[in-house]
Amino acid sequence: MSLKENVDFVKNELNSEEKFLESFVKVERFYKKNKTLLIAAVVIVVVAIIGINVKKYINNQNKIEANIAFNKVLNNNNDKEALEVLKQKNEKLYEIATYVIAKKQNKTVEVNVDFFKSLTQYQKALEEQNIQKLNDVSMQKEFLLKEFAIFNKALIEAKNGKYEEAKNTLKLVPTQSSAYELVKILNHYLLTK
Repeated sequence: MSLKENVDFVKNELNSEEKFLESFVKVERFYKKNKTLLIAAVVIVVVAIIGINVKKYINNQNKIEANIAFNKVLNNNNDKEALEVLKQKNEKLYEIATYVIAKKQNKTVEVNVDFFKSLTQYQKALEEQNIQKLNDVSMQKEFLLKEFAIFNKALIEAKNGKYEEAKNTLKLVPTQSSAYELVKILNHYLLTK
């Protein structure tokens, strides 16, 4: 290597070191200028992470306590302490527990848990053989037994001699539904009517 190449190499090395030091000085100036803001941001992030984890832990403990209380209520309907814990920790489980207790005592209670409420409405509509109530339940978007409600509506219509209405109602049940086998049987019966 020639002397000129060595000098160029040394210059390049010095330039790169100079640039490194220059960027380090810029970072240091930025840090000194925004020191409190950076520390505050780090503290906020750490507190947020701790807060989220504590909230998750508390929610998990509440679920465990609610499940234990629910099991106690199922085993002993008269356990008022467990019912109170359930009411404080999980309102939906409390609603279901009061419903179960009322059913055991042959009483009726309104439930505000969405799916459970729909099921009780469906059960009442079947007991009353009420086509309008079955229709209302089957129109609920999230109702699990929608096709069975439609089938039962058609069954009641057929019982009442409204065969054409029953046929039209059965057309509302999709072919991929688990209730479709029942629909085919009822349709076969309605062919003779």
